[in-house]
Amino acid sequence: MPFLYPEAPVTANPAPRIEVVLFDYGMVLSGPPDAAAWSRMRELTGLDEARLHDGYWAFRHDYDRGALTGREYWRAVADRVGVVLNAAQIDALLAADLDLWTQPNPPMIAWAERLQHAGVRTAILSNIGDAIAEGVAARLTWLSGFELCIWSHALSLAKPEPAIFLKAAAALHASPDSILFIDDKEENVAAANAVGMQAVRYANHTGFEREMEKRGFASLLDAGRDSREPARTAQTSEPASA
Repeated sequence: MPFLYPEAPVTANPAPRIEVVLFDYGMVLSGPPDAAAWSRMRELTGLDEARLHDGYWAFRHDYDRGALTGREYWRAVADRVGVVLNAAQIDALLAADLDLWTQPNPPMIAWAERLQHAGVRTAILSNIGDAIAEGVAARLTWLSGFELCIWSHALSLAKPEPAIFLKAAAALHASPDSILFIDDKEENVAAANAVGMQAVRYANHTGFEREMEKRGFASLLDAGRDSREPARTAQTSEPASA
């Protein structure tokens, strides 16, 4: 009987070495837009849903890139939809816009804090205008745990422009391939991949953890986890932000 050599065990490709976990802010660390804040905007402007939606998003990229300040942004919105806003109304809209984007996504914030406690470098790269960036920094004390908060308006760039990812890597003194980037938008994930970053899309927390495990990043998911915490596989429901 011929001798049969055992087959070599099949092993998964090792996960790339990650030095920095780079988070998007909106819809990743924060939850979905706050419905009450959006309702306040409708009341302040007197606009119906469709007209406010059109005006709100028409100039958002310019606001995120720093081409418009917060006040200039709301004046541009008003001109587009044909309303007149006084200074007090613009102040109130700026406050409501901040409220819109400061609902927390607890499981991602908790994971970021575990990474930080475990000594893993963390940073934020977010498309965000000047007024919201200032408000978020003043309101959310947990942002201080991140090594850097890179706000798009300060760079006069916005995702998915390739340059913003390269600027972030340079600011972090890290090569793109050593950065794991997490964003809710597929075009931003694709752009990060194109410059050499490892990138994962966040749509909901269970799906995110499943993709991280598939990509070989389970050790990052478990970084800093207390042994008394329930296992990730025991999760039976989505967080409110999913």
